[in-house]
Amino acid sequence: MSDLSDFDALIGTWTTTATHPQMDATVAGRTTFEWLDGGKFLIQRSHNEHELFPDAIAVIGPPEDGDGLLMEYFDSRGVRRTYVIALEDGVLRVWRDHPTFAQRYSATLADDEFRGLWQAAETPGDWRDDLAVTYRRVLETPS
Repeated sequence: MSDLSDFDALIGTWTTTATHPQMDATVAGRTTFEWLDGGKFLIQRSHNEHELFPDAIAVIGPPEDGDGLLMEYFDSRGVRRTYVIALEDGVLRVWRDHPTFAQRYSATLADDEFRGLWQAAETPGDWRDDLAVTYRRVLETPS
């Protein structure tokens, strides 16, 4: 079974700002990362303040068979995708190889803010920048 302990760095709530090459706007949103009870799977939920940016949920954990980690992604458009995910030396990487729509994402994590970039390739190896997202940690106020 693969180790998810490095993903503790993501736990909490993050405000997001996203840009896409096909839009002139910056889209605000919110993402949370939380452990499923038992700590064997990580749940990511995201909400965006623009109808063209889907809300989504993802579950991160080990595959049924084999090594590594997978991210099962579902969004409000009805899209479902399976990605490979890794967090090593503070760099979060997500990717899927598909002959007509491959995707990859990379971000170097920091405690309170980080920026990640999605890239897409509709032809193998022909990568183009896609969605850029900046995450800012929401600090919890003491009760």
